[in-house]
Amino acid sequence: MKYGEKEILESKLEPWPNPYPDRNYTIEITFPEFSCLCPRSGYPDYATIKITYIPDQYIVELKSLKLYLNKYRNQYISHEEATNKIYEDLYNLLKPRKLQVIGDWNPRGNVKTIIKVSSEENP
Repeated sequence: MKYGEKEILESKLEPWPNPYPDRNYTIEITFPEFSCLCPRSGYPDYATIKITYIPDQYIVELKSLKLYLNKYRNQYISHEEATNKIYEDLYNLLKPRKLQVIGDWNPRGNVKTIIKVSSEENP
């Protein structure tokens, strides 16, 4: 196993203290090379994952997020499940004031899918 594969396999999302917990500010993160496997066909699916949040006490450490998102590349998971799982894991880790995760999925079979999960719609 190569060192990068080992890092991905062993990775965990890591919270860091928010340097400005008394201030509302927005963090936008884009991960344009997300991939996973279709649970029906096994074909690869590709997406841009967009994460937008207003932190409270914690922010996510970016390398841990990158490794966490790369864990999906060998998982058989639907667009809806992947997007919702990313949202759930980040929300549970950070308890942000506001969070939105968008899975902007590349077309496959001439079908384009965008999945949006937001704390404004999910208390």
